[in-house]
Amino acid sequence: MSALCACGMMAPIPGWGMADRKQPGKFSREAIWYTTTPRGVLCGICPNACTLKPGEVSTCHNRINIGNKLYSIAYGNPCAVHVDPIEKKPLLHFLPQSRTFSIATAGCNFACLNCQNWQISQTSPDKTTNIELMPDAVVANCLKNDCTSIAYTYSEPISFYEYMFDTARIARNAGLKNVMVSNGYINPEPLNALIPYLDAANIDLKVFDQDLYLKLTGGKMQPVLDTLVTLQKSKVWLEITNLVVPSWSDDLAMIGRMCRWLADHGFREVPLHFSRFTPLHKLTQLPVTPLNTLLKAREAALKEGLKYVYIGNVPGKGFEDTICPACGKAVVERRGFSILTNHIQNGRCAFCHTAVAGIWNT
Repeated sequence: MSALCACGMMAPIPGWGMADRKQPGKFSREAIWYTTTPRGVLCGICPNACTLKPGEVSTCHNRINIGNKLYSIAYGNPCAVHVDPIEKKPLLHFLPQSRTFSIATAGCNFACLNCQNWQISQTSPDKTTNIELMPDAVVANCLKNDCTSIAYTYSEPISFYEYMFDTARIARNAGLKNVMVSNGYINPEPLNALIPYLDAANIDLKVFDQDLYLKLTGGKMQPVLDTLVTLQKSKVWLEITNLVVPSWSDDLAMIGRMCRWLADHGFREVPLHFSRFTPLHKLTQLPVTPLNTLLKAREAALKEGLKYVYIGNVPGKGFEDTICPACGKAVVERRGFSILTNHIQNGRCAFCHTAVAGIWNT
């Protein structure tokens, strides 16, 4: 991931070195969610529950115990800043063709073998080339670039929670939307505190098996399912991505169970994206996901009653068109991140007037 924004805002900052971890620095902020214990500070942001002695760093690479206080070292120092189409997140039912101001810092609370952005997710902010961009500057640049929303994306925004939280509050006051693209591995309290400032989220549901989840990501599945349920019950627009990884998450019986769980728990109108895997990071020995597997996954999801099912990372095939669940006509035709036709009027299919779930206008 490049650290430079397409708008060329400011010069990058080299990684600022381990020496700065001995005391709070310019890009440090005291964490919001932690408890001091006899064994060290217990981070409360996610189910990893890291307990850190002075000088120790969390598994997400950017939380540190300094003087028995927990600090984030990922505040105002993004390593990736870009202006993106909202469809890239992917969000296909949320303000189509709008621009989103995307930011990420280094770090992630998962260690996925199949990570697509491991260069920034599996390292810490003191080792990446960053840009100084405090929350108010993020909002100012978002407005300057005619973006409708700010997306916390690319790496894992839960790991830079304080930066996301403060930016989202300022953005909301400025009339901007906030989008979180996340693995959903967060504790209930920080999630509920963030929700009032969130407008949309895309959550990765990595695989639908407890044991495989741990082996693939280093985390647990249930907290992610809990996050999905919480977001679905809120006013946050939600879409879900499932990266179909050969020999890991491509078992069609398991995919069927996942879709059945989604259907049974109120997610029938939540868009589901089956995404094609490209061999990267620690799974380079695997093949690209066969198209036939993705087609069968989509068929299984539709069979279970999910209304909006997409296939991603397969360009030029029309698998990201939005189909009206009532009349079967394409109400939004897409190629890549571009919209060719849009037949949604006032949130309804222009052909049969059935409501199409989504947030189609600001």
